[in-house]
Amino acid sequence: MNFKKINSITGWVIFVIASAVYLLTIEPTASFWDCGEFISTAYKLEVGHPPGAPFFMLIAHIFTMFAGGDVTLVAKMVNTFSALCSGFTILLLFWTVTHLGRKLTGKAIGELTSTQTLSIIGAGIVGALAYTFSDTFWFSAVEGEVYAFSSLFTALVFWAILRWEDEADQRYATRWLVLIAYLMGLSIGVHLLNLLAIPAIGLVFYYKKYPITTKGTIIALLISSAVLLFILYGIVPGVIQIAVWFELMFVNGFNLPIHTGLYIYILLFAGGIIFGLWYSLKHKKIVLNTTLLLVSVIVIGYGSYAALIIRSSAEPPMDQNNPQNLFNLQYYLNREQYGDRPLFSGPYFNSPPIDYKDGKTLYAERNGKYVETGKKFDYEYKPGTTTIFPRMYSSEQNHIIGYKEWSGISAQQNPTKLPTFGENLRFFFSYQLNFMYLRYFYWNFVGRQNDIQGLGNPINGNWISGINFLDEARLGPQDLPESLSNKGRNVYYGLPLILGLIGMIFQFRRNRPNFWVTLMLFFMTGIAIVIYLNQTPYQPREREYAYAGSFYAYAIWIGLGVMAIIEAIPAKLRNKYTAVAVTAILLLLVPGIMAKENWNDHDRSGRYTARDFAYNYLISCDPNAIIFTNGDNDTFPLWYVQEVEGVGQDIRVVNLSYLAADWYIEQMARKAYESNPLPFSLKPEQYASGVRDMLYVNDLFKNEYVELKEVMDFVASEDTRTKGVMSADGITWNSEMRAARNVQLSDFLPAKNLKITVDKQKVLSSGTVPLKDSARIVPEIKWTLKGEGTAPRERIFKNSMMVLDVLANNNWKRPIYFATTVSPESFLNLTSYFQLDGLAYRFVPIESQSPSRQEIGGIDAEKLYDKMMNQFRWGNISDPKVYLDETNLRLLTHFRSNFARLANALIMENKVDSAINVLDRAFEIIPTYQLPYSYLDVSFVEQYYNAKAFDKGNALAEEMFRTSKEEMDYYRSFPRRFNASLEDAQRYRYYILSILTDLARVYQQDDLHKKFDQYVQSL
Repeated sequence: MNFKKINSITGWVIFVIASAVYLLTIEPTASFWDCGEFISTAYKLEVGHPPGAPFFMLIAHIFTMFAGGDVTLVAKMVNTFSALCSGFTILLLFWTVTHLGRKLTGKAIGELTSTQTLSIIGAGIVGALAYTFSDTFWFSAVEGEVYAFSSLFTALVFWAILRWEDEADQRYATRWLVLIAYLMGLSIGVHLLNLLAIPAIGLVFYYKKYPITTKGTIIALLISSAVLLFILYGIVPGVIQIAVWFELMFVNGFNLPIHTGLYIYILLFAGGIIFGLWYSLKHKKIVLNTTLLLVSVIVIGYGSYAALIIRSSAEPPMDQNNPQNLFNLQYYLNREQYGDRPLFSGPYFNSPPIDYKDGKTLYAERNGKYVETGKKFDYEYKPGTTTIFPRMYSSEQNHIIGYKEWSGISAQQNPTKLPTFGENLRFFFSYQLNFMYLRYFYWNFVGRQNDIQGLGNPINGNWISGINFLDEARLGPQDLPESLSNKGRNVYYGLPLILGLIGMIFQFRRNRPNFWVTLMLFFMTGIAIVIYLNQTPYQPREREYAYAGSFYAYAIWIGLGVMAIIEAIPAKLRNKYTAVAVTAILLLLVPGIMAKENWNDHDRSGRYTARDFAYNYLISCDPNAIIFTNGDNDTFPLWYVQEVEGVGQDIRVVNLSYLAADWYIEQMARKAYESNPLPFSLKPEQYASGVRDMLYVNDLFKNEYVELKEVMDFVASEDTRTKGVMSADGITWNSEMRAARNVQLSDFLPAKNLKITVDKQKVLSSGTVPLKDSARIVPEIKWTLKGEGTAPRERIFKNSMMVLDVLANNNWKRPIYFATTVSPESFLNLTSYFQLDGLAYRFVPIESQSPSRQEIGGIDAEKLYDKMMNQFRWGNISDPKVYLDETNLRLLTHFRSNFARLANALIMENKVDSAINVLDRAFEIIPTYQLPYSYLDVSFVEQYYNAKAFDKGNALAEEMFRTSKEEMDYYRSFPRRFNASLEDAQRYRYYILSILTDLARVYQQDDLHKKFDQYVQSL
């Protein structure tokens, strides 16, 4: 057989299959999380979040052009880009498996028998298709994110080094190494994960060029690891750091224009490389020439970041970190806004700081020069209170709780007692390695319990095998009630894992050098990432996408497992027919089962939720509004519909997390499309990084309410009489202390009881309040600001200060909203003056008393009815074929509860028929087969009763009670050892059952009450 021809044709067939699968299941518009932002940056070449992905942006931009002017197709084209990248990744995986499989035979291509050829091809097919249908890779393949493109780079460089291995003794083989270096340079502009393939590549080089010894292998790993570190910590930050030194010297030192130092540095750097290449060629210094060539192509590939500087200089609406000068670019590339995490040494979560030292100086561009705006600082800790390999370092309270749970530290332990190193390691093994890596690994190759984020309990997010007696021993009963069924429940019976282990052992025995190469790729893209990320407990989402490269390496072993099984067949029976038969059987048992199980929860076709929910956020706002958001999923989709589809471009979306950064405040102070600048009174130098980052609250006026505008004028003042002195007791406003020499003066907030005087005519004329509610307008909005911490160290941060600045200066000219998904801690205790307008609370001069702690603000029922019943779009969620994951369902829970709130308001206004329509519509739009009942839905029963629709209320109450009873009985069936971990789940159901029982009693539904109460009393 012609191996090369069969290998080539079969690879392309696999590519077509994989690409078809992904194209059939892509989301037709933007997805949640970062996708909306990435698609927006690709479409208009804007600057996304650090460290950026400029090469992804440039290539994805080409795909957006295929939308043909139809902006609704832009997201689909970027998703298509991801699907095709993923298809090519599968193609390269196939060729990688067949290359390594051929090496196991020990024969040249021309010496392979038909049986060996079919065995190798079968290995490639099964391994490639197993990865095609794997949970993690499929997830990234159908959305507009960087991970599909990053996976392609990883597959490409690994395949390229194998091609080099075949041609290493030929004259021009070095071209493959140059290609790999260039690809790695380009990949920096997509994601840094690709660089982790370097140690595996180093081993391939060593095994081909040098005699194989244990010592040599260790040296090769050390050298290749040094190359990785050189690129990661040398080239990536170092190229920019040196440029910063040049820029500062030439601009500030020699009084030359901005960017002069950069241009001179580029000329010197390029000149040095060119001279070095010329010199090494002339003197035949091959190693020097190759090294310079590799470094130069890496830097050329890395040069895609120039696109960000160019685009940032154009000041696009999305311009994160504003990297148009080198200082901002350095901050951007170093991801400094996310803070530091210790890797080699550092503190525990309760290590006491004893001092701090100044760190890097912060600069900002002002009037053609770089001026100092402050310094970063680093804490110094008492000797003996830090550790090597720190895993439990965050001092955030919820992280500390998680550290103690996963490391076995008693919650009652003295909070000042430092963890032991053993407890530190226990957290690493139990949480970071087991829960945040091995669990994901088993998801892909054993099975997955459901798609609900796991927090360590036995009912959500665990791995399962599908073999009941094995799963029940670890997780308890597996016979779920229908209401707890989940499309994300996928079982593979551990077959992919077993086949991969067989392949791993087979490769270890037959070709140990290639085994170590594959193992190194597996380790570096898996466990090494675990160590590097040093993740804290309670991540905002599952993080399995970070380990796709590790699962790629394991898929190689799955493929080689096919060869192992064929080789295990006795020689008399082993022929091309048995090779085909074994391949076919394993194809059904591994990729076949994975495809069947995973299809329904990876098929996003027909789902438009992220786009439509974003549309609903924006039309919740009146024209020219300001809406404050906070998280990824109430911000990035809004940016997408504004930037790409042109919806609501008069509305300014303000992310509260970013509002703590000076670059973002400056952007909000600029006009964007039809949206005017935000009404800030503070000037750039007054909110620069390091200036007014935090304000302590010193309530000088005690019980007196102070006009917010006057308070903000006090904060903005540069008069030393408006400054305080920092002490252990917070901020002190003391004339004697302030007069002392060498005392650091600090800005502070002089009052916490605030007021805004209301101009009634302006409020009515601006449409903030309709004429029918004019009598409800208060003369003054009075509230007590609630900051973080308690007196005397109560404080607010820069983002809250800027919100107060907007409120002080807006004067009712623009509608101001807070997204309903914003954390209540960010509402500045203003909720008494909130009005629910769809998916946002409007700030209005009407005081409202919420009917319950779960509900915030008042409601304009007429306005909200029109939006929710007529204007809102619902993303095709009522279609039972549409898959909704936890992110979607979490948002839908809030949306459904808004229907109940609206119905209650309509009943209060005696619009009973409209209220019943609203209640019916809620379950029509958001059916229970998509979103199961929650405790928030109990209010629907109450509203039906209030509307005298007792038949509908009883039917809903019975259905909710039956569902909750089944779930309660399920949790009660667990063995006693699970009681503690299921306590919250049982309490949640008991609450629902009890409230339904009480409602039946209060509304005199005696038959229901008797039936309900009998069960509740039995619990």
